[in-house]
Amino acid sequence: MAVLVTRPGKQGLALCQQLTDAGVKALHHPLIRIVDNKQNTQLLDQLERSNIIIAVSQHAVSSTQHILNLQQSKWPTEPLYLGVGQKTAHKLSKATQQNVNYPETSDSEHLLQLDELKGISGKTITILRGNGGRELIRDSLVSQGANVVYCETYHREFIPIQDPLTFLHWKESGINQIVITSQGQLEFLTSSTPIEFLPWLQQQQLFVPSQRIAARAQQLGFSFIENTVSANNQDLLASLRP
Repeated sequence: MAVLVTRPGKQGLALCQQLTDAGVKALHHPLIRIVDNKQNTQLLDQLERSNIIIAVSQHAVSSTQHILNLQQSKWPTEPLYLGVGQKTAHKLSKATQQNVNYPETSDSEHLLQLDELKGISGKTITILRGNGGRELIRDSLVSQGANVVYCETYHREFIPIQDPLTFLHWKESGINQIVITSQGQLEFLTSSTPIEFLPWLQQQQLFVPSQRIAARAQQLGFSFIENTVSANNQDLLASLRP
């Protein structure tokens, strides 16, 4: 048994190390890289105009902090802060020095059930995110009368799989489980797979953090899908352990 971890950066490396420590062979092959959006010159103005600020990931928090540091600015203290998950909320709380609430289940659907997002008509809500994603949050809040603004603090850049032997290496390494933490990565991996390896890929057990991504995986032809209900490394590890 071997696990292919596509999660980028330190989180992906950390999960691989945790799997190795648990006696599970793991390969790290990130499909995206995260790049700060340093061209976002209106960041502070947008944050200061907000009644509520939602961070959708730890990357959104760290990238916002980097940009504010470059602009010699600080997080405003007036808005209400929310995080999509516990780790994101803790990171946001540390950065802002404010209380940050979050749903017990780390996804858009459960975030929208928070009491802080009730009675929001007329309020300005900023969503800190990358280039794309979390449309469900925006659409739901707009339908309730809120003024919702996306603030792209980082860009996700797909990393092309250039070596034609990559998929053969995965197959010969005994990969039978794959961790995918976003729908974009899932679609990119599927579209990048050579036609001769696509049936093999679709037969591997896929671990995804939400029902939405699980449903998309099924549409793309995957047969064995496990919804871990969280993108937290500890939850992923618990599902991956034999």
